[in-house]
Amino acid sequence: MAARKSTGDGVLARVSSKLLKSTRKAAWIAGTTFLILVVPLIIEMEHEAQYNELELQHASFLGTPTVAALQK
Repeated sequence: MAARKSTGDGVLARVSSKLLKSTRKAAWIAGTTFLILVVPLIIEMEHEAQYNELELQHASFLGTPTVAALQK
């Protein structure tokens, strides 16, 4: 009976080891995909927002009407 329990423990250890390995691989793929695709997009959106804000500040200093004022 003790031999059967030991064999079951070995199977459980192998299964959990494979599961952990595949989970690590999936996490690596998801993390690198996020870094390669999403982070540059976030940076570009932030730059665009800063540029638009700067453009509005320049327009207000020069006294030219903004897009929102023209639409009214």
